[in-house]
Amino acid sequence: MRLLPPKPFYYEGGKKAVLLLHSFTSNPNDMKKLGSYLQQNQYSCYAPTLSGHGLPAEELLNYGPADWWQDVLDGYQLLQDKGFERIAVVGLSLGGVLALKAAQELQINGVITLSIPMYKEAAVLKERIFYYARRYKQLEGKEEQQIESEMTELDHLPFDSLVDFEQLINRTRDNLASVVSPVYVMYGEMDDPSYKTSAEKIFQSVTSDQKAVKGFAQSKHLMTLGKDMNEINQDILTFLNELKW
Repeated sequence: MRLLPPKPFYYEGGKKAVLLLHSFTSNPNDMKKLGSYLQQNQYSCYAPTLSGHGLPAEELLNYGPADWWQDVLDGYQLLQDKGFERIAVVGLSLGGVLALKAAQELQINGVITLSIPMYKEAAVLKERIFYYARRYKQLEGKEEQQIESEMTELDHLPFDSLVDFEQLINRTRDNLASVVSPVYVMYGEMDDPSYKTSAEKIFQSVTSDQKAVKGFAQSKHLMTLGKDMNEINQDILTFLNELKW
């Protein structure tokens, strides 16, 4: 069974625009409930599909940070072409890294990051790819013997894009002082402790006049769909409403 790759979405909601960026090995569906909530509160939202995501792991490995950054630039341009002069960015995990990079290089009205890594080695990212690959093959309905054979083949593919991903994280972390836009950093207290460490590093390092960091007691990594979702959505809305539009 061939799985259909998830599509980007654009929700027209008002004169203020938000770019929504999903996590590594995931897709824009992670951001749909948040996008709908913001749309109901007069925000227009666009969530691109980062290149290679929603495809088999073997194909995802053909893409890397340069492609994902181009997706961010294209999404930013799409919103500008629709007439939005000020754009905020909300990013989850990988999307959060890209959101901070956007704040370093583009005119961004405000940045919200969730479950963002500032310390992540390529070897750990490889484990994530393998988990994703196995799950994807199971969803395709493949037999276990075929899955094991394909997983062995996967291990022999080049993983250069994951080294590039690690370097993207490191460069973004090293340039945090250049972030001057308002920043709200969120992490799940049920997630790996490294994400709390990363959140505190970001909060301490950005030079924004308006910044906050907050942990959510019932949240794991996928915060936008977890038990704290309603509180998180409300906090994001409150933060956005306080920006200068």
